Amino acid sequence: MAGPLSGIKLVEFAGIGPGPFCGMILADLGAEVIRIDRSSQHGRGNTIDFQHRSKLSLSADLKNPQTINEIKKLLLSVDGLIEGFRPGVMERLGLSFETLQEINPKLVYGAIRGFGDPRSGGSPYMEWPSYDVVAQAMGGVISLTGESPKKVSKVGPGVGDIFSGLFLSFGVIAALRDAEATGKGQFVDISMYDAMISLCERAVYQYDIEGEIPTAGGNSHPFLAPFGIFPSADGNVAIGVIENRFWVALVNAIGSPDFLSDKKFATLLARKENIVEVNELVSNWTSKLSNKELQTRLGGVVPFGPVNNIKDIIKDPHTIKRKMISKLAKPDNPTDFWLVASNPLNFSVSLKRELASPPRLGEHNNNYLSTLDKASKSKIAQSKLREAFGNFTTGVTIITTLQSDRLPRGFTANSFTSVSLEPPLLLVCLSKKALSYRIFHDAEYFAINVLKREQKSISELFATQSEKKFHSDQWRAGYQDMPILGGCLSNFVCSKEKIIDAGDHTILMGRVVELETMDGDPLLYFRGEYRSNSVTE
Repeated sequence: MAGPLSGIKLVEFAGIGPGPFCGMILADLGAEVIRIDRSSQHGRGNTIDFQHRSKLSLSADLKNPQTINEIKKLLLSVDGLIEGFRPGVMERLGLSFETLQEINPKLVYGAIRGFGDPRSGGSPYMEWPSYDVVAQAMGGVISLTGESPKKVSKVGPGVGDIFSGLFLSFGVIAALRDAEATGKGQFVDISMYDAMISLCERAVYQYDIEGEIPTAGGNSHPFLAPFGIFPSADGNVAIGVIENRFWVALVNAIGSPDFLSDKKFATLLARKENIVEVNELVSNWTSKLSNKELQTRLGGVVPFGPVNNIKDIIKDPHTIKRKMISKLAKPDNPTDFWLVASNPLNFSVSLKRELASPPRLGEHNNNYLSTLDKASKSKIAQSKLREAFGNFTTGVTIITTLQSDRLPRGFTANSFTSVSLEPPLLLVCLSKKALSYRIFHDAEYFAINVLKREQKSISELFATQSEKKFHSDQWRAGYQDMPILGGCLSNFVCSKEKIIDAGDHTILMGRVVELETMDGDPLLYFRGEYRSNSVTE
């Protein structure tokens, strides 16, 4: 099964923690993630192997200039890159964002560092190395976790790695979407420190509103009660009560209706002011019952759940029903398996990718690098072909249609060609990576607006993702309500005649059913730039 990111190709430079986690999420969603490991990193059995699932592995000597040149060739054919080195490392390797953008303008470059990248703003800690525990400490997470301000604790799972890696995966996907629309990649930067500040957003506004520094409060909540972890006869459970109806339900389950008439517990504010007493009352009751007994009485009645360990989670019917634990065959012993947590995302349309075992170090060197020269030459040829195509001066158009909810969609294109006078046929080419590809592919009608020299600004607008494309009185409804731009040299409304697959594009052939023309000078496009009447201006 392919996954919703099928067709996206990314390179991940070897690292630990947030970078591999980001790559894992993107690979889970169907992207082809090519991990470049250092040749010296032999052996298996380390804890990060599981984050290499569903990836390809290339081993490379990054100190070898020839290898760097080969990697540059590889980066000609990919959509994005992920790296988690300290600032300056990729620059010293000759693989900086600026260098790579020159050879691949659409490349999305994702960087994750302890304290960010100079391109996004300086930090006095820029050169400091950082791991999960440092990010948790400096970003405020540890100050909020533990028994008390004097007995703080780091969060068990590496949230400094996981949360920042998750943020980077989101940023890379957003930048890929933008690159599809604009043809231009960009630098995406996340600081582990910044990610932890974001994770502590409640504490920020709590400090601002209350004027007190939030601190570790153990298993209770600073201003909600009962809200936290409570003891049971054989473990611990979580109970969270905010709405008064849940307080009523809890009191009824406890069997102490007199609590309902006590003004100390009647409202959320009252329970906050008497938080110690409330928590004590609930703890006295829960401690006498087992987790199973509490689940019988409280499950589905109030916000409740047992404090599960990993063994509990694996056996839980919820986990089994939702297939949240997967088996991965060990690369060196396919009859033996590892248990791993599955990707929690599910989609109603896109297929969910089946997780694949982590690769052996350099497993794909022979079958991937052996074709690298051929692939890179092909990409270079494409670049030269694009340059040669650009030597043909074209007009500029805006292609429009209506999506299923009758909202207008449109994009700028210079791939317009007349085909036939009888019958009246024309064609346009639509990139398969375009955000509106499916909308135009499925539309029964579309319109072509051939622009005048004076309409350069609207052409530039429709080459972006702006939501203001149709926020103008220049537009009107033509045949079948197709969006028609006024003041154009020509306007064609077409019914879809035929769809032709054409490599990385689809040809939309249309039959002209309505047209308008007027005098004027055309807006021209030559060698990647707008022109008017002369290519020499």
